[in-house]
Amino acid sequence: MEKIILQLPLILLVLHIQSGSSSDSPVHEIAEAPKPEVVEFNNTIYATCEVNPVPNLPPSQPQIFGQVLFKQIFPNGTLEVKIHLRGLPADDQQARAIHIHQYGDLSQGCVTAGPHYNPRAVDHPGHPGDLGNFVSEQGVIRKFQKLPEAKLFGGESILGRAVVVHEKEDDLGMGTDEESKRSGNAGKRIAGCVIGITTPSLWQKTEGLPREEVEEGNE
Repeated sequence: MEKIILQLPLILLVLHIQSGSSSDSPVHEIAEAPKPEVVEFNNTIYATCEVNPVPNLPPSQPQIFGQVLFKQIFPNGTLEVKIHLRGLPADDQQARAIHIHQYGDLSQGCVTAGPHYNPRAVDHPGHPGDLGNFVSEQGVIRKFQKLPEAKLFGGESILGRAVVVHEKEDDLGMGTDEESKRSGNAGKRIAGCVIGITTPSLWQKTEGLPREEVEEGNE
């Protein structure tokens, strides 16, 4: 059925009822799949983000490298994410937040990546790219999770935006200051990357690797 929808003509009309609206008329939202990838890859969009440390990090901060991979079936699939980071101390027990930020601009490190990607103007941790907190095991973070609110297609696509690794734990909006509602007080941005569309090959290479599934949504 999805293939028929994609071929005629790769556009899906999704009906949403406006919350809090007194009108009975639905709002028509157009979700368009990236072309030609959605046809070439069996209605599935893949993306990668090649993580590198921010330039000129102080010696106290780890040099984090790795990948964040994304996969989503068009038009109704849940976004799946694989995180594989290395370079942390083997005995490191610091939980570190990972978020998707608004801009894919790393021209000045992650500072120019802007705030959390927050297309619906809600408080943290309700942003679609609030991945949560992660603690390394023997210097490595390897996780699989699902982000039901994030998309690789349509008007709220995360393609072209940035993944940022922070130095500290996200307080999940439970802090007493305004910054808690904006960013979770996760501290400095120490590594990051830009999300770009790709082929299935990177995702497929990790299919046989052990993975630990975490809960859907924010941790």
